[in-house]
Amino acid sequence: MKRVILCGAALAVALGACAQQNATAVKYAKYITVENAKKHLTVVASDEMEGRETGKPGADRAAKYLAGEYQKLGLLPANKGSYFLDVPLSVTSFSVNSMTVNGAKLTQGKDFSVLGGSGVKTINVQEVVFVGYGSEAELKDISVEGKAVLVITEPKPGAEAPARGAFNRVAVALMAKKAALVLGVGKVNPIIANNGRMTLKSATPRPIADRAPILMVSNTVADNLLKASGKNYEQLKAAPAVQTVKASVEAAYATTTTDAKAVDIVAMIPGSDPKLKEEVLVFSAHYDHIGMEPEGTPGDRINNGADDDGSGTVGILEIATAFMKAKKDGKGPRRTVLFLGNVGEEKGLLGSEYYSQNPVFPMANTITDLNIDMIGRRDPAHKDSPDYCYLIGSDKLSTTLHKISENANNTYTKLAVDYKYNDPKDPERIYYRSDHYNFAKHNVPIVFYFDGVHEDYHRVSDEVSKIDFPLLVKRTQLVFYTGWELANRDERPVVDVTNDMPANRN
Repeated sequence: MKRVILCGAALAVALGACAQQNATAVKYAKYITVENAKKHLTVVASDEMEGRETGKPGADRAAKYLAGEYQKLGLLPANKGSYFLDVPLSVTSFSVNSMTVNGAKLTQGKDFSVLGGSGVKTINVQEVVFVGYGSEAELKDISVEGKAVLVITEPKPGAEAPARGAFNRVAVALMAKKAALVLGVGKVNPIIANNGRMTLKSATPRPIADRAPILMVSNTVADNLLKASGKNYEQLKAAPAVQTVKASVEAAYATTTTDAKAVDIVAMIPGSDPKLKEEVLVFSAHYDHIGMEPEGTPGDRINNGADDDGSGTVGILEIATAFMKAKKDGKGPRRTVLFLGNVGEEKGLLGSEYYSQNPVFPMANTITDLNIDMIGRRDPAHKDSPDYCYLIGSDKLSTTLHKISENANNTYTKLAVDYKYNDPKDPERIYYRSDHYNFAKHNVPIVFYFDGVHEDYHRVSDEVSKIDFPLLVKRTQLVFYTGWELANRDERPVVDVTNDMPANRN
C-alpha cells in the first residue's frame, strides 16, 4: 500500500509539472498576435521591397528590416557578431545580341524571343530545314547539322493542343542532331526578361557548354526564311513536308556569368542549460520572393509575396518575440534557438543549401528544423473546412519528433492536420520544395508547415489584404508549441526512421 501511495505521489508531481509547463507555454504563445503579425507583414510584403528577389535591392532592404527587428527584441547575432551570413552566388545569363535573316535585321521582342541556349558564338548558316511539326517520323532521317531548323509549334488542325513542353522536346531532339539554331514559329513575347540562372558560387566553375539557341519567331520572319521555296509559311503549314530551303541566317549569342551576393539572416537565443546549450533548434523561413514582372508588363508588376513567404517570415519573428518574453522572465529555452531567414529559396533553395554546407552551428548539434513556408491562406480544398495546416516530414526521420508534433497540436491548437503532401507518391513533391529539405538530407529531423497552393501563388495578387491573420497566428502558435517542447525537453529527438522519400528531388 505504501509503495502504491509513493507511486501515486510521484505521478501527481509529474502531472503537476507537466501542467505547469503547459501553462507556461500558453502564457508566452499569447505574445504571438494578429496585431504584430499584420504590422510586420505590411512592411515585409510592401511595394517598397519590390518582391524581395534574391540579389536585388528589395531583398536587401527586407533583410535589414528583419535583422533590425531581431535586434530590437534582444536576440544575438549568430555569425561572429553579425545577423547576416553572406551567400556567394553566380548568375549565368544567355542572350542573342544580334540576328539577321536574308540581310534583314531582327528585333528581339518584336521578331523573336529567346527560349534557351548557352555558349558564346557567331553563326552564319545558308540553309533552313523546315520540319513541319517535328514529329518522330519527320525528324527520323533528316540531316540538320550546322543548319537552322524551323518548326510549327501550334497543334495540328482538329487536334487537341500538344502537351506542355512538346516544342522543348522537339528542340532537344534537334540539338542532339547538332542543329545550329532551332526556330519555333509562334507568338513572340514582347516582354524581354532574362534574369539568368542563379546558383551557389563554386570555387571550380563548370565550363559553359555550347547549346544551340532556341528562339520563337514571328510568321513574318518565317515567311522570309522560306521565301526561296516559292511559298510562304501559311502555305507550307497547310501541307507540311520536310524540305531544305536556301536562306542566310546570321546570329551572335553569348553566355555571361557574374557574381552576386545575398544574405541569410541568423539571430539566436543562447541556451540556458549548461548541459544542453550546445544543441540547437532551428526555426526557418525564406524571406525572398520572385521580384517584379519585366518592364512593359501592364498593371501591377510587384509580386509582394505576402503568403509566400512573408507569412512564414513574420511567423518566426513572432515566435522569437514569444521566446524572448519568456527569457526576460527567467524562462529562456534550455537549448540554443536559431532563427534562420533563408534567401534564394525561390532560386532553388540556395540559402538553406549554403547554410547546410557552412552552418553557424554544427549540423550534428542541430536537433530539428521547424520550417514555415506559407501559412497565411487557405487552398481550394479547404475553403469551407475547419482551421487546418499541411504538415510534411515530421515522421520521415524521427518517431519522437512526430509524437511531439502531434501532441503539441492535440494539446494546444487542435488544427485539422492534413498529411496529403507527406505521401512519398504525391506528384507535387512538396517535401523537396522548401528549405527544410537541406536539413533533412543531412539527417536532421524536420517539420514543414504549409497552407497549400492557392490561386494567388506566385502572382502579383499575393497581397497582404488576402491574409487570414487569425489562422496565420494559430498556425504560428502550433510551431511555437512544438518548438517550446523541443527547446526544453531533456532528450533531443532520436533519429530512428529510414526515410521513405526518394533519395533526391530530381
